[in-house]
Amino acid sequence: MPLPQPAPQHNRLTLMARIAELQSMRYTPAGMPALDLRLAHASIQHEAGSDRQVQFTLKAIAFGTLSERLARQALESLWRFDGFLASTRGGKGVVFHIQEFQPQ
Repeated sequence: MPLPQPAPQHNRLTLMARIAELQSMRYTPAGMPALDLRLAHASIQHEAGSDRQVQFTLKAIAFGTLSERLARQALESLWRFDGFLASTRGGKGVVFHIQEFQPQ
């Protein structure tokens, strides 16, 4: 009897943010390039009838050829990032896994 499949869940994030920090390129044990970075977002969001100023930084990671492309971008440059959220290795936070990025 086949194992039951988990119900489909939506975990997609699209974020316009600036590159606040780029770490050195590293490689996974399988030899895949990986880039750790921090993104900074600032915007005004409408909530409960009023405007709210929102600012935060977010840990992010990119793998493969995407990480190599991202490593060549300038600090403070603005991009649209698409991907998903996952827990950090220690499980005490979240990290944004970037799957695509485009200039804004």
